[in-house]
Amino acid sequence: MSGEITVGVIEDHPLYRAAVANVLAEADGIELGAVAGSVGRFLALGQPPGGVVVLDLKLPDLADAAAVLRVTAMGHRVLVVSAHAGRAEVLGAISAGARGYLSKDAEAEDILHAVREIAAGRSYVSPTLASFVLDDERARHAGPRLELSDREREVLALVAAGERDQDIAEAMSISVRTVRSYLDRIRDKTGRRRRPELTRLAIEQGIALPGDS
Repeated sequence: MSGEITVGVIEDHPLYRAAVANVLAEADGIELGAVAGSVGRFLALGQPPGGVVVLDLKLPDLADAAAVLRVTAMGHRVLVVSAHAGRAEVLGAISAGARGYLSKDAEAEDILHAVREIAAGRSYVSPTLASFVLDDERARHAGPRLELSDREREVLALVAAGERDQDIAEAMSISVRTVRSYLDRIRDKTGRRRRPELTRLAIEQGIALPGDS
């Protein structure tokens, strides 16, 4: 129906996937879009770009920042709803382009509110996780920020997540040669040559943060 928000779901746990899909299907002003257990299956179902996707982070084919990057690259706005709600997961997802983040203990009303906020062009992070984002913003403004393009930052985020060149190419829908070209530009701009150095750079720039101990 015209004017409704199209919302898809990517969640590999069948019961939780069905529960979220049911909440969305019964909500006013929301049209349930593609529902799938993996990023690849979701993309194959062909939900038109421009809507919102409720995305789990730990999926069988892509996970964490790579999953967020792949879905946002197809023109969708991502709301992460995950059982993993540590500092690294939240900031990694936001850095990769997620518009919102909730933990899986969120109520149905919280998910619907976040979906509507994101569809309206705003962002939403649950109050219990918002301190991670605020602390990260303070850290980013505390020091100089490198002049990297959005695509270079995406590549750097995936390097920090431990992805290989081939995995990065698949996540971003580009060739391995293009990935390596981006890496060469990043190295030329920063003087960081090895992958551990690039990972540290991503952490310093707030593009990725180390996992919680």
